[in-house]
Amino acid sequence: MLNELEKAIVRELQGDLPLVKKPYQAIAERLGITEEELLQKMREMKERGIIRRLGVALCHREVGFMANAMVVWIVPEERAAEVGKLMAAFPEVSHCYQRPTYPDWPYNFFTMIHAKTAEECEKVAANISRTVQIDDYQLLFSTEELKKSSMQYFME
Repeated sequence: MLNELEKAIVRELQGDLPLVKKPYQAIAERLGITEEELLQKMREMKERGIIRRLGVALCHREVGFMANAMVVWIVPEERAAEVGKLMAAFPEVSHCYQRPTYPDWPYNFFTMIHAKTAEECEKVAANISRTVQIDDYQLLFSTEELKKSSMQYFME
């Protein structure tokens, strides 16, 4: 069971973080507690399983990344660990993961690339290709950014 302070913390954390140097301090001040009390309470809630994780959803287009490409790759299984580490190390790659293939879908690696233009995405993909020495890939560009939202709790 959650007490009123814990419910208030959940309400604060499920929204946007304040865009200030110390966002948790700003949240703590709104709750009438210190930043350390807030952080300690968050640790306790995590230990109790009330908070599983904190995540960030970036609205790419709002910050200037107008071209987003999911690059799909055919990576030999025996090179998966090596190639995955190399691809994930590129700063333009926000997601890098391996998936199963299907009879009509041979691609087993996915990297999400964000850039200001489609041409920049293509250059990044070509650079990754040279680095990992794999040239069997395709770029799938986003056509729109869908609304990003998460569950909302205790919103009486």
